[in-house]
Amino acid sequence: MNKKIVVALAKLLVISLCFSAPVSGAQEPAPSKATSEAAEKPANAYRLDFSVNEIDESKKVNTRQYSLNLNAGDSNALKIGTRVPVEAKQGEFQYIDVGTNVWARLKERSDNNLLLEVRAEISNFAVPDQASRSNSMPLLRQIQINGSTVVLPGKMAVVGSVDDPNSKRQFQLEVTVTRLK
Repeated sequence: MNKKIVVALAKLLVISLCFSAPVSGAQEPAPSKATSEAAEKPANAYRLDFSVNEIDESKKVNTRQYSLNLNAGDSNALKIGTRVPVEAKQGEFQYIDVGTNVWARLKERSDNNLLLEVRAEISNFAVPDQASRSNSMPLLRQIQINGSTVVLPGKMAVVGSVDDPNSKRQFQLEVTVTRLK
């Protein structure tokens, strides 16, 4: 009988220890803000050199160049041009932008290549002296190239090209990405 009591008490002790012992497990402290910032990789800075080439019968007849600095993972834009008043209704004017707009986003990839997204819009007056005449509605010409491509730092890449439907000219957007120190 002694043996049965000892076994029963031992079982009771084990059961009570199981239910009364606090649940414990390996707990890691939540990472502090300073720890997560220290582990964050610093952003690399890059310069994007854009060239808009106008090609007529396989010859470059005009090149416009634009540069833009940005950090990997960020986007940036440049805009240059003129705001032109256009009479929408009699006595009511709206302004339209005529010029060049370039927006770019750059992302680093694990293979040392870069993913580049570009939106470029170039507009100008179809008739050159329209800018000085305020009494007529302007006739505008517009080129838009939007694209996404993988680029190698230091190597020129063509983002896109378009043919002018009114002539034999072609417009080409090129970019060279350079990592800044």
